[in-house]
Amino acid sequence: MPAMLRNTLLSLRDVAVTAGPFVLLGLALLALAYWILDPTPPRRVTLATGVAQGAYAEFGRRYAAILQEHGITVELRPTQGAAENAALLHDADSGVDIGFAQGGATAAADDGLVSLGSMFYEPIWLFYREDSARRLLAAPMSAAIRTARPNAARPASPALTSLAQLGGWRLNVGAPGSGVPPLMERLLEANGLGPGALTLSRQPLTPAVVELLDGRLDAIVLASAPESQMVQMLLRTPGIQLANFVHGEAYARRFPFMSHVVLPRGVADLAADVPPRDIHLIAPTATLVARESLHPALMQLFVQAAQQVHGQAGWFQRKGEFPGPLNTERPIAAEAQRFYRDGPPWLQRYVPFWLANLFDRMWVALVAIIAVLLPLSRVVPPLYEFRVRSRVFRWYGQLRAIEEAGDRRPIEELLRELEDIESRAGRVQLPLAYADELYALRTHIQLVRRRLQERPRNARKDDAALPALSAH
Repeated sequence: MPAMLRNTLLSLRDVAVTAGPFVLLGLALLALAYWILDPTPPRRVTLATGVAQGAYAEFGRRYAAILQEHGITVELRPTQGAAENAALLHDADSGVDIGFAQGGATAAADDGLVSLGSMFYEPIWLFYREDSARRLLAAPMSAAIRTARPNAARPASPALTSLAQLGGWRLNVGAPGSGVPPLMERLLEANGLGPGALTLSRQPLTPAVVELLDGRLDAIVLASAPESQMVQMLLRTPGIQLANFVHGEAYARRFPFMSHVVLPRGVADLAADVPPRDIHLIAPTATLVARESLHPALMQLFVQAAQQVHGQAGWFQRKGEFPGPLNTERPIAAEAQRFYRDGPPWLQRYVPFWLANLFDRMWVALVAIIAVLLPLSRVVPPLYEFRVRSRVFRWYGQLRAIEEAGDRRPIEELLRELEDIESRAGRVQLPLAYADELYALRTHIQLVRRRLQERPRNARKDDAALPALSAH
């Protein structure tokens, strides 16, 4: 092996042995921080959505596609709606991590769930049959008009504009597990309609729509974003009308989770002029609700996905209005607050998500570890120097012992020990920066050898001087 390469490898070995304990300490602290912070999110998460034809299901598919780009598999759990989603999130054995929630549909006390923000308006769509309106609303009105004005013309088909008009109707409010039944219970009570004032059914959406079209139901109510396939279909169905909530602003004032929105004329179909007029609606705000134990990186990804899915302009919102931290009945998760305040992590614009997330979660720990190790690292150079020079210094003890034994032991024996020291010291390997220490040792060995070799002559001179001194 060339001498230069051998010396280089020797220096690297000394550095590794000297700095090794500090490197191991740093790695141990890093592993501890990794274990505590848990920066790597699970690769699979379960999202509770809603009925197959509803907006929740459609949005769930969009979320799944976006998160799949980052290597996260989203399992979609179909449900009856917001109430069932909340029940699954409260059930520790359900496997559901996150789900859609509807404002006012469930209790929002301190239940271990956090909100990722409001995602979109979820209007109350009350679709009714025109012939049911003529039968249930026009008959009493016509009788009153004929009594007051016998020669009056027959009135036009009446419109449903208030929940208070639903007395005697057959109304479907949605299947158990949906957020609509408890919400409608509160709204009907506010309009003075008790349980017996109308006939309520609780069927899933698809069978209810079939019965509405067949005339076995007078009206159905659902809460959904306009992306719902059923909403799009019913808006275009002849003989089916959408109730106009003329008291929309009053509902928004009485119920803090409710907003007053307007469905603009022609927004569903400009060519067909659907709807034919502006329609006032009331709309709870849909939110994403997660368990507090959900990994923060997954919360960050879901909020980023929500910005892509819900951030554009829609039938009821302006661009950038959603997602947002307002109109949520549960506390906003810290990771969601961070997103609404600062936006997505800047590093994620340049590197893959897993690397950006790792750095984002670990940089504080890295700074703390460096702050701990930096003062300790100052002892590494002195330790390295001591380790290298100790290969030479340890021979000086034996060299001094040989020199001091010159008066007590035979010179030949001491010279043999000295030759052994010189031979073994010649095999000592040192970095070039410390080669002068080795040459100094060899010089001192020669010095001790000369002194030992000179002592017999000095001893003979002393013996010759003794008789002369005695004569005097």
